[in-house]
This record gives sequence, structure tokens and C-alpha cells, in this order.
Amino acid sequence: MHQKTGMLPKRIILVRHGESQGNLDTSAYTTTPDHRIDLTAEGISQARLAGSQLRSIIALSKSNWKVYFYVSPYARTRSTLREIGRSFSKKRVIGVREECRIREQDFGNFQERERMDVIKEQRQRFGRFYYRFPQGESAADVFDRVSSFLESLWRDIDMNRLNHDPSNDLNLIIVSHGLASRVFLMKWFKWTVAQFELLNNPGNCECRVMQLGSGGEYSLAVHHTDEELVKWGLSSDMIADQKWRAHACKGAWNDQCSWYLDGFFDDLADSDDDDDDDDDNDDNFDKEDGTNSLSMHSRYWKSTTLQSKGTFFCTLQWNLESNII
Repeated sequence: MHQKTGMLPKRIILVRHGESQGNLDTSAYTTTPDHRIDLTAEGISQARLAGSQLRSIIALSKSNWKVYFYVSPYARTRSTLREIGRSFSKKRVIGVREECRIREQDFGNFQERERMDVIKEQRQRFGRFYYRFPQGESAADVFDRVSSFLESLWRDIDMNRLNHDPSNDLNLIIVSHGLASRVFLMKWFKWTVAQFELLNNPGNCECRVMQLGSGGEYSLAVHHTDEELVKWGLSSDMIADQKWRAHACKGAWNDQCSWYLDGFFDDLADSDDDDDDDDDNDDNFDKEDGTNSLSMHSRYWKSTTLQSKGTFFCTLQWNLESNII
């Protein structure tokens, strides 16, 4: 994260849509395309309440704040955004964008209830992340497109395409779906597939508030309690990481969160044993004057970086100060 802190959003808030007709009665998917499934009356009420709650969260710390919305193109997310918007005035909203990459996971076309029950049972046995629905997507597929959206989001922030005045607190609100929100967090916090499998789906109109901590890192632990994080399925290690992000400065992650490495390695040594290496290095020094015998043939690299249409090229030129050994 290389952007100046003043240009970074104060909060990035993920919101799942309100109760939909498909949530209430799954038979709706057998006759109505998923993207046309809209909110129920209860879903509309949930979205209006969510708007009021979001405004309270955002207005808590500062008077000069703005919001920028991203929304999935599905009917239920568009309707959720419309109801949330009732809590905000025009002067507070600096932009809104429909973003196709944060749409719902594709479960296939019209979905027969009995067949979908069998398929979802297979998914539980196969693994939620990698299982691909027939004629549809896996969670891994959704992860890939949400990752692409996240990269675009950072470019928008970095190039100030959101027209953000640094004197205002910027809040990004992303109105999307349960799985899209979970893989967004997975990508952001570098969670493993095993950690993703622990996560519970957010409830209708539930939000996940990623807030900028004092050390310049985003964390769920700034706004949310430990009890909430446990309820969402985060393990003790994941919660410890969120607490570190809430307060720690950058650069000390491996030292303070060494437990993360234990998920990938067994019995990593606590310190290096470099005695043999030191002995080998001594052989490279002239015993009479103590100079390194390789210094006569030192090498250095010159690198040239070219940026063209989003493609990165790096050319390296090998140079020798004297004769090649």
C-alpha cells in the first residue's frame, strides 16, 4: 500500500443485499433469472435500516465526510443501494458506480430445486472454494474477478479518479453479495483457502467495516468486536492479525505475527546458523591487506523501467568494471 494516507479511504464497508425473493423461497430461481431476483418487503426495510446505521458509523468521527458507492448490477443489490441512499444527502455522495465484477456467483441458469440441493451437498463434500457449479462458477472464479476489481479500485484511488478532497473522510461502500464480500476480504487480508472455508456468510444487509488503523493498515478490529469476528468464523489467528493491523506500523508483520508462518512450515529455526557461511566468506579476503579478492571484478546492474499500456518491461544490462573472471 503505497498511497499517501491522506488519500486513502477512511473506511471500506462491504454490505450484503437485503432479503431477496430467492432467500425467502428458493423456488424463485426456477422461474426467474438470478440477476432479476429483487428484494422482499422485509428486504426493503432491512436496507433502509442499514442506510441509517451506515450513516451513524460514518458520521461518528468527523463532520466533513463523503461516500462513494460501488454496486453489483443485480436487481436486489441495486434496490438495496436505492434504499440505503435515502439516508444520505446529495452533497455527501461524490459518486456511484455499477461494477459487474462484484456480482453474485453464477450458479448456472434456471435452477431446479431438487437438483440444486444435490449439487450444494456435493459442494460441501468437495470444498466450497473450488467446487464449480454446472454451467456456473466456483468461489475461486469469483475470487479472480473480485481480485481484478480490487486492483482497479486501487488505481482509482491512486489516480484520484474518485475526485476525493483529502480534507474530507472518504468512505467506500460496496453493495454486493455474501460470497463476493468474503472473497474480497480473503484477497485483501491474504487469507488462505482453509481460512476462507471457516467463514460464515453475512446475513442480509450485514456489513463488514474495514477501517484505517493508526499504523496505516485496514482492519476489521477497529470497528468490530472480538465477539463479532468469532461469529463470522474468524479463527484466533485471524483475529490476532486483525488486531495487529488495527494498531501496528508497517514493516514489522513477520516479527509480530510469526504464527502466520506456522500455517505453511513445520519447525522453522528461530535463528540462522551462519558460522559455515562466515568461514567460506573469509576465504574470499586477501590475507595480506584484508580486501575482498572479488572487488577487482565487482559487478553491478543497471535497470531500465518502461511503462506502456499497463505492461511492465524491465531490461537489465550486465556491466563489468574489469575483465570477466
